[in-house]
Amino acid sequence: MGKKKSITVQGTKILVIGSKENDYISITDIARHKDAEHTDTIIQNWMRNRNTIELLGFWEIIYNPDFKPLEFEGFRNQAGLNSFVMTPKKWIESTKAIGITSASGRYGGTFAHRDIALEFASWISIEFKLFLLKEFQRLKADENNRLQLEWNLQRTLAKVNYHIHTDAIKENLIPAELTKHQISFVYADEADMLNVALFGITARQWRDKNPETKGNIRDDATIEQLVVLSNLESINAVLIHQGMKQAERLPKLNKIAITQMKSLISNLQLKKLK
Repeated sequence: MGKKKSITVQGTKILVIGSKENDYISITDIARHKDAEHTDTIIQNWMRNRNTIELLGFWEIIYNPDFKPLEFEGFRNQAGLNSFVMTPKKWIESTKAIGITSASGRYGGTFAHRDIALEFASWISIEFKLFLLKEFQRLKADENNRLQLEWNLQRTLAKVNYHIHTDAIKENLIPAELTKHQISFVYADEADMLNVALFGITARQWRDKNPETKGNIRDDATIEQLVVLSNLESINAVLIHQGMKQAERLPKLNKIAITQMKSLISNLQLKKLK
């Protein structure tokens, strides 16, 4: 049925099972407050009343689509007669009710949805019902506070994990600024020059570092890197047409690569936040 909790009302321990809007309260424990040795009899006497049968039936009609209304009408007509006997088991099996349920074992007994359980508590004692309601509300308030704390903790952890993740992306994807030695080096292949501008290494250097990996440096690139690489190729063609030497083009292309990768990763982070 859900998580098990308990509250103490005027010295009586009351078990509560469930969560959120589906809390079920032990009416066996409530009956124990009146007479600990005859809890079943107390519940059965309560269920013999016409008002009780109507309460149970109307609750089921509202919340239970599988409820059997014809059986309910039959019990409703008999309720109040000296010959009428009703038990939780009989009610549940005959009408497919869900507002009252029985549990066996250590936490056994008869449980009722909180709406119904509070009405049973009223039948036992108006004073007891008020104290029960007060303790139940306190229990729910404590649960809400705990859930809020858990939510805040999860949110904080999510932020930490998010920053760890984005920092890792930045470390691995955003190109590093080239050294003077890299800039001064003449690359025979223009494609390798672009590799250095974006990845920081040549195709051969990548293969030496990844001898067991199939393909080449560009096969291993991310979509963002390939987008920037395509842009660099176009820009490089324009710079060559302008007569700019490789040593001048390389640092310029490297700065463009850094700027564009930062922009792409920033947009990716924004999408993840939505």
